[in-house]
Amino acid sequence: MKKIILLLCFFAASMHAQGQANYPEKNVTIIVGFPPGTATDTVARILAERFAIKFGKSFIIDNKPGQGGSLGAGAAAASTPDGHTLLLSATAPFATNPHLYSKLSYDSRKSFAPIGLVSWLPYVMVTNPKSGINNIPELIEKAKAEPDKYTYASIGNGATSHLMMSMFTSQAGIKMIHVPYKGSSQSQTDVMGGQVDVTFDTVLTLIPHIKAGKLKPLATGGLTRTTFLPDVPTLDELGLKGFNGGAWLGLFAPAGTPKAIVDRLNKELNATLQEPEVVKRMLGLGSEILTSKNPAEFEEFIQNEYVKWGQRVKESGAKIE
Repeated sequence: MKKIILLLCFFAASMHAQGQANYPEKNVTIIVGFPPGTATDTVARILAERFAIKFGKSFIIDNKPGQGGSLGAGAAAASTPDGHTLLLSATAPFATNPHLYSKLSYDSRKSFAPIGLVSWLPYVMVTNPKSGINNIPELIEKAKAEPDKYTYASIGNGATSHLMMSMFTSQAGIKMIHVPYKGSSQSQTDVMGGQVDVTFDTVLTLIPHIKAGKLKPLATGGLTRTTFLPDVPTLDELGLKGFNGGAWLGLFAPAGTPKAIVDRLNKELNATLQEPEVVKRMLGLGSEILTSKNPAEFEEFIQNEYVKWGQRVKESGAKIE
């Protein structure tokens, strides 16, 4: 009897290993919690194209927008953990939405097997060239002298643009008035028009206005200068030590996906992100390459992001029912 059980266990293990060796056994779906045409969607399509060549199966994009990217994350979390359903997601569904929404259908720290980081969308703070705000030290000085006089725009309560400014005002020890909008277009228009003093948004959306001279860059939010605006200092350089904010994209599988499959996907992902053509296309989107050497490093990154942005949400007072 014991021999039969051992043989059955050996057979099951062999079949399991064989299944992983043959991965993928069918086409793979990559869920994206944002609409077609967005940066996240475009990056997913670049990866899908390269993965199809590497793995010999089609990688199909399934857009499930809603709830700030969390609708797609929930769908991915509920999928069969066999590596045939993946998720390309961003900062919000994993680090900010869990603190903003009263109910989500997943746990961002337990419902997934992190595969690897993909890219970084740098943020830049801008003002109207005629605003009289020439640099960050001047803005801080003015805001300290006249609390709640100066205003900042965001693309909505709890959005990264809101939380970045909340982090800035908190670290700088100043008070400014938050003016939320329903998207980047109108918020940027009002900063260009002088109705609002500053905004913090992605380089991707702001750089056309910066190049046209309609907006003046004051500082970027990462720890290192962005390649897109190499002459613009970081807030860390300007005295707000440790300031580090932006939007990242990462690849995930549902929790319980075999480690061998997750490790292989991480390896192929990192190799893909080193390909010159992929780097060129990503940079063309305003997205810098950001990788994690292994899934464990990415998992630790997510844990840190969860804590950091949770604190920012708490300080901002933002809540979405």
